[in-house]
Amino acid sequence: MAVPLGILHVFAAALLVAAFATQPSGPWDHDAYAAIAVLCVLTVLTNGLALAITVLPPTVRRAMGPWWVAPPLVMGMMAIVRWATVARGGGGWF
Repeated sequence: MAVPLGILHVFAAALLVAAFATQPSGPWDHDAYAAIAVLCVLTVLTNGLALAITVLPPTVRRAMGPWWVAPPLVMGMMAIVRWATVARGGGGWF
């Protein structure tokens, strides 16, 4: 299960980097705000899938160890913070 989880973590990390790299030109740049929101939602969904794969099956939970829960939680929280700052009109890094 380490290979599929590793692929999901890399994919989620790429989505998160793209969400942070996308910078709106100004308050009128609705396309950039929408792209950031979509990237954040996809990051949260990908991390939710990885977290479900890690936590739900008891055999995976015993074999993988508890540290596999950390990456999806950290990346998910970062995506939610980025999404919240863009939603309130921050538009910058934070």
